[in-house]
Amino acid sequence: MPRRGLVAGPDFDNFNRRYFTPSEVAEHNQPEDLWVSYLGYVYNLTPLVQEFKGNLLLKPILEVAGQDISHWFDPKTRDIRKHIDPLTGCLRYRTPRGRFVHVPPPLPRSDWANDFGKPWWKGSNYQVGRLSAKTRNIRIINTLTSQEHTLQVGALESMWEILHRYLPYNAHAASYTWKYDGKNLNMDHTLAENGILDEEEEFDYLNMDGTLHTPAILLYFNDDLTEL
Repeated sequence: MPRRGLVAGPDFDNFNRRYFTPSEVAEHNQPEDLWVSYLGYVYNLTPLVQEFKGNLLLKPILEVAGQDISHWFDPKTRDIRKHIDPLTGCLRYRTPRGRFVHVPPPLPRSDWANDFGKPWWKGSNYQVGRLSAKTRNIRIINTLTSQEHTLQVGALESMWEILHRYLPYNAHAASYTWKYDGKNLNMDHTLAENGILDEEEEFDYLNMDGTLHTPAILLYFNDDLTEL
């Protein structure tokens, strides 16, 4: 099907978002669709789960589906935290939930195969993007239809990435001029770079409910629905 209404900008058919919010990660919490985040990045472990389906070593991973597991890792080495095993006196991975995939057993075993290459947490094969450390709510108002939607977005996302989030509500979102406070937004910049400041801390300082004031971006239709 030909696309319609797209003006100058990224090719959204092959667009990859850089940031994901914690709530988005939490939505992927099933064995057939399992994401986790750690040390600022988001990982899709669904292929790993499929590869080891039925293996008891998956249990600790399935238990944290959709969660942030940064506490499993040493932020300096970016490796699983280690401790002295009281049984052997050797330095071993610390796994309070139990040993999981690619963690060696505490004692030598004939059925342990270590020819898998890098353990899943050391490679970038499963990485899908960065975790948004700070999120914001914004309102997007379509001045043509008067429809309004509130989105949770990452503070470091560009306006193009925010537009990509908005596409499910309006497939022709790129055919609109995006404005705030009467000024055209630079779609390559973030909200803050466009002058849409995050006033959450100020509201907290004044003991006011910041949810009562969510910045509104206005969309003005360009009347450009030519087929590309």
